[in-house]
Amino acid sequence: MNDKNEKMIEYIRALKTIEECIEPFAEQKRELKTEFKNRGWLTGDEISMTVKAYRMMKDDIDFDQFTSFYNALMERSGRNA
Repeated sequence: MNDKNEKMIEYIRALKTIEECIEPFAEQKRELKTEFKNRGWLTGDEISMTVKAYRMMKDDIDFDQFTSFYNALMERSGRNA
């Protein structure tokens, strides 16, 4: 087996280990979402929009620039913002 193939296998093994460690947290995220929906606190769409807003804040997205790009894309697609 050549060095590239060995590195690919090494990468997959390491990735598998990481994913196995992360899975309990992913399950917690799913349970959190389900709880908020089941209790009627937020809808699926509200959760989705909340997460998107959080990610934009976390990534320090310039909202005015984002809005400008979004509106331009909507206009070009014929969907009008």
